[in-house]
Amino acid sequence: MSNQLIEYMKLHLISLQQDADNVQAEMDTYEEMESNEYQALEIEHISLNGQYIATAHLLSVAEDIMAQ
Repeated sequence: MSNQLIEYMKLHLISLQQDADNVQAEMDTYEEMESNEYQALEIEHISLNGQYIATAHLLSVAEDIMAQ
């Protein structure tokens, strides 16, 4: 069961990175960075990056525990 969780977390990291890349690509199409749409995308991008960092940390801890 632990290995399944670790594999899920690895796949989730890939998904988060892909989502963040897609949001960034959409942000790159905007010229007006003060627009509400751009700012909403920026918040989403920050959120996705935070989720990525948290998941990567938890994955690292889980892998360290499993290695013991």
